[in-house]
Amino acid sequence: MPVDPEEAGGSLRLRKKKGPAPRVSIRSCISGTVRGDLRPLDILSEVVPAGGLARGGMRVFQVQGVRGFQLAASRPRSLAFPASRLFIHCDRFPEEFSIIVTLRVLRVPTKVSAASWELMAEESPGVLVGLRYAPDKLHFLFWSQERAGGWQTRVTFPNVSLSDNQWHTLVLAVSGQSFSLTVDCSIPKDVVVETPFPASLSVKRASFYLGNRRRRKGVFTDWWNRLALLPGADATPRICTAMNLKVAMLSVPTVLQDLPAKPASNEVLKYPYETDMKVTLGSQPPCTKQEKAQFWFNASRRGLYLCNGSAWISMLEVKQKLDYVEEHQNLVTNSETMGVEVFTIPKVGLFAATANRYSPPGSAIYKWTDGKFVPYQNIPTYQAQSWKYFTIGRKIFLAVANFEQNGRGQEVSVIYKWSHRKEKFIPYQRITTHSARDWEAFVIEGEAFLAVVNHREGNNHNIDSVIYRWNPRTGLFETNQTIPTSGAYDWEFFTIGPYSFLAVANTFNGTSTKIYSHIYIWLSGSFQLFQSILTFGAADWEVFHIGDRVFLAVANSHSYDSGMPAPSNFYAINSSIYELNITAQMFVKFQDLLTYSALDWEFFSVGDDSFLVVANSFDGFTFSVNSIIYRWQGYEGFVAAHHLPTVGCRDWEAFHTAEGSYLLYSSAKEPLSKVLKLKTT
Repeated sequence: MPVDPEEAGGSLRLRKKKGPAPRVSIRSCISGTVRGDLRPLDILSEVVPAGGLARGGMRVFQVQGVRGFQLAASRPRSLAFPASRLFIHCDRFPEEFSIIVTLRVLRVPTKVSAASWELMAEESPGVLVGLRYAPDKLHFLFWSQERAGGWQTRVTFPNVSLSDNQWHTLVLAVSGQSFSLTVDCSIPKDVVVETPFPASLSVKRASFYLGNRRRRKGVFTDWWNRLALLPGADATPRICTAMNLKVAMLSVPTVLQDLPAKPASNEVLKYPYETDMKVTLGSQPPCTKQEKAQFWFNASRRGLYLCNGSAWISMLEVKQKLDYVEEHQNLVTNSETMGVEVFTIPKVGLFAATANRYSPPGSAIYKWTDGKFVPYQNIPTYQAQSWKYFTIGRKIFLAVANFEQNGRGQEVSVIYKWSHRKEKFIPYQRITTHSARDWEAFVIEGEAFLAVVNHREGNNHNIDSVIYRWNPRTGLFETNQTIPTSGAYDWEFFTIGPYSFLAVANTFNGTSTKIYSHIYIWLSGSFQLFQSILTFGAADWEVFHIGDRVFLAVANSHSYDSGMPAPSNFYAINSSIYELNITAQMFVKFQDLLTYSALDWEFFSVGDDSFLVVANSFDGFTFSVNSIIYRWQGYEGFVAAHHLPTVGCRDWEAFHTAEGSYLLYSSAKEPLSKVLKLKTT
């Protein structure tokens, strides 16, 4: 939906976006095509020296009816060849491929991993692509690179034992985030990781190295029969369904194919290839890295679940329905809580950060342990309003919005970085803010941004809020754009198709809460005004999708205008839900809901049902007021379904664990927040 800023009246017209630029074809990058079909690239043959095996430090042996090379090198990386021999027409490694290896390992170092083969660039400490094996596991390595920097990604296949003096054939199939290893045509081991294999990995000035164990001297005792690269396809069916020996010997070097004896009939096909899916029946089994990509069928709930390495994810089941909500935990906090952020740190756990009013003792981070949140870390804050968790590459951050000055009279908000060694958040960058209310983190076109809402400076509510851009060279956030705001409370970033939007909730301009909040669209490297919506002390925006429909809900907190007669109740006012109208090219009002000084909306789903919960904080008389869960009912819109007693409710967070689904609300009027469990049928 490109934008035409020339539309009369300053409105924006949306039209179809052009398709993406064509990608480089695998066939145009590499050699070895046969009648338009890709065939394996024989890496092992490339290291056979033209002057003979002996001259290149290679010997041929035959054992168990199979011939193989044994590598004997006097210095590391001596058996090598430039990648340009295989990648003739361009210097990009294929995005999807298989590696086929047949080898015999005599022994494996007990404390280090041995490199089977590696692709490395000149003057680069990292491995672009590589395969290493340890006594009981196999590692596949690749280099990931983004604007924020590069890092080495390791995919580990556990319980792979190769050092038994037997021949083994490995097929490693790679596609995006999915990695599948088949050993001797047994059941494949499937691994899904967060970091996908790069779509465009440069092999310019790179070389393949074979048998590199990073040793200064000695003989590489491994025997090799095959090492091949098959771009664009999973080679497992071609290997494991091959009853014909010649087909099964895919890309074995010619010098090794003259076999004096046929292998036994049971050495060609150990298991049918189609038996790669394992389904467990009965009670819930453990879900760890070893069970990853395995299925469990729950007969009582008639559901099929997939293990993602830590939890069972529903694939097919009878859809749950929200029955009622029950109290699960009273979470005692350091002081009144203005906001809460729930997040997960991979391989560490689920956490909740509370933004507490007073310092000392500051704010706290809690970790989900045995079905409860328990204290994990205290962080000094100064009337903290909110937290924002975000990542940049492999870096993990948590930003706090401080409303007051610190002990040295400085008005700053702080970005904390997760220390993998200490397993704590430590200060990383301090940014000058003005009564900060909220942070919003987002990524546009591969670049990371962080936006702060500045509420006021002294008694002036009409000030600039700031958008910062991450500088990968300095590793810091730097000012990118300022946007005028009026007593603002909240940023909300969202995308629709290829377009990025940022909505600000303006609350008070010094005389009135009846003011316009604005939605901005990213155009030509900056945010530009897209639409203005009249709001009443807006405290929060919440964007959500139901099917193909896009909605935007605003929480209106109170109605006040110094130049108008006072209403009967400042706080009992409508909050509104808007829907994106493609024809009108704007958000149009969909529904009004009566709220009581609403400060937050939270959208969540249970089964096929969609819900909105509002944080009602004050009805004009008391802070003990019900917050409401609304259920989506199609043509009727959102209908009140559950009334939840709350005290000064400030923020809602929905989250899920293996035990179920929960809501967490923070109270701005007492040092007690609550975890509620959604009971389903």
